[in-house]
Amino acid sequence: MHVRLLGVAAGFCLLFGTVALKATFATIISPMAPEARQLRPQVPDIPKIDPKSTLTSTLTMPQVRRAMIVDRNNQVLAVSLPVAQLYANPRELIDPQDVAKKLKSVLPQMDEEETVRRLSMAKQFVYLARNITLQQELAINNFGIPGIYFEAGERRHYPQGQVAAQILGSVDIDDHGIAGVERYFDKRLISDKNPLKLSLDVRVQGVAREELAAAMQTFEAIGACAIVMDVNSGEIVAMVSLPDYNANDFAHAPGDARFNRAVTGMYEPGSTFKLQTAAMALQLGVAHIWDRFSSIPIHIGRFTIADMKTDHFSPWLSLPEVMAFSSNPAAAHIALDVGAQRQQDWLRGMGFFAPVPVELPEAGHPIIPARRNWGISTVMTVGFGHGVAEPPLAIVRGTAATVNGGILVKPTLLARDEDASARSTSDMASEPSISGGPNIENALPDTTTGAEGAETADTPVTPEGQRVFSPEISATLRKILRLDVKLGTGKTAEVPGYYVGGKTGTAEKIGPHGGYLKHVNIAAFTSIFPMNAPRYAVYVMLDSPKGTAATHGWTTAAWNAAPTVARIISRIGPMLQVFPDTAHEPQIDAALSIPMRPSPPRGVRPLGPGNDPGDPRHAAEEKRVEEAERKKSLKAGDPNIMKHAANRQNSSQQEGGQG
Repeated sequence: MHVRLLGVAAGFCLLFGTVALKATFATIISPMAPEARQLRPQVPDIPKIDPKSTLTSTLTMPQVRRAMIVDRNNQVLAVSLPVAQLYANPRELIDPQDVAKKLKSVLPQMDEEETVRRLSMAKQFVYLARNITLQQELAINNFGIPGIYFEAGERRHYPQGQVAAQILGSVDIDDHGIAGVERYFDKRLISDKNPLKLSLDVRVQGVAREELAAAMQTFEAIGACAIVMDVNSGEIVAMVSLPDYNANDFAHAPGDARFNRAVTGMYEPGSTFKLQTAAMALQLGVAHIWDRFSSIPIHIGRFTIADMKTDHFSPWLSLPEVMAFSSNPAAAHIALDVGAQRQQDWLRGMGFFAPVPVELPEAGHPIIPARRNWGISTVMTVGFGHGVAEPPLAIVRGTAATVNGGILVKPTLLARDEDASARSTSDMASEPSISGGPNIENALPDTTTGAEGAETADTPVTPEGQRVFSPEISATLRKILRLDVKLGTGKTAEVPGYYVGGKTGTAEKIGPHGGYLKHVNIAAFTSIFPMNAPRYAVYVMLDSPKGTAATHGWTTAAWNAAPTVARIISRIGPMLQVFPDTAHEPQIDAALSIPMRPSPPRGVRPLGPGNDPGDPRHAAEEKRVEEAERKKSLKAGDPNIMKHAANRQNSSQQEGGQG
């Protein structure tokens, strides 16, 4: 008996020793990994970083499936954070009420009654909470509740808050892009974990937003936008649209805040479009800087084209004076000299008839009159920026082409050193082609890289794209734009040492039921700096600004948009490694100077009094002759001619409405 008891005791000791040894290995020496569905790995592998490389090429986040988005200086704009989704199998639960009470202690926002109802359902799977934090996951796991599980997930976070909210867009609950860059590059962000590097600079973006918000508040505008773009590469350094919202709260942001005024908003460009009219006439050889154009009001039908004030200039203005004094009738005369067909072809070639080719799905289509309505009144009104509605980025693109040597660049939100695959992924929207417009030589070759690879971020690049102006015309336009700031309507945009050039633009706003609203304006200023070596375009637009005591009640761009541009340039210049140069001011000003009234070359008869092919009276005379011929044909009884005449009469009436 004694031997048997000792044998049994030895057996139990061996058994318990084996269990204890196994438990020691399983919990201390070599612990078993938790079941994946119960507790996901909380500590991901530490990413390996090559100190000689940059963030965008080496740092990835293997624990998330959507790549981060960074600005040109690798400041994080969007990042996916690991989170967990809480779900349960109600059939494995014992006491749903007790489980709901415990979960409520960790998740205060949880509806306890609804949770009890869901946990009592005859299902094997119910979601209880999404995007819970690491601490909450661990606290719930410590309860050891059978039937409660976790699913790995991620939550998109925008650490910069309101910065570039409309550009970044957002993602849905399944982490798919639904707006902005998140939507445009959705497949790229999912398939490639390397950060997507944008051309934006959060410092410049912050300054532009701060100054724009101050101007919007001062002038009580209902909306505003600002754009900073590299005129040589097309990189958008800043794009602000106000009002805006916190990018982390996209779902609750009002529609007006999500509306991107820079690419989706369509506004009549006003006098900023006179730059395109002058450039078109110069490039086509229709006008020269010494030609003069009438500033006398033009009466067409029941409409009158006139300037607000004419006491500071003569009835006949040279081309530089037309731009500096911003005369509507004179610009209309220039447009008439060009003619309807060439005007349409030119604007189409400059991209004004299509959405701006930028990496934003919200880019809208311009509002353009139908070809059948493009009569004499439309030619004139379009000449000074009325009758068409364009997104502000289209105006910036057109302005850049006038000063960068004549190249129409493609605006882009991608940094130049971004992987080229991002530009050709299948999720990108098809870019509208520009055809039928100016094309005076082939696109320039790729010169953005040097002998040692890529250029530095501070080195200007040679513009790539379609040539639309000759270098000589571009140089002339730079002088004209500089003249507008030195002696014209843009004086308030001057910043010492930065040699700013630009053009003011004020357009009456169209009401909700059609027709122009008196004293309700869209005020804009499009500018370039430094004009002696153009680098950046800066654009500011204020929607429905109000006059103040400081502006003497005026709401035009010279009083609100232009000084806002000056404040932005003075602050962002050093950030962009462009510093004021006052030491060489006399030489630079001399190189950029152009006479207000240039003298014509010997033997050349300039356009002017007695030599104005765009005079509406000539067109009226031609119309009178055509009308006489029409009546004569009607008497002959030709049915085809009668039908054609009726169509022409309807078209003429529509043209009068457009004026």
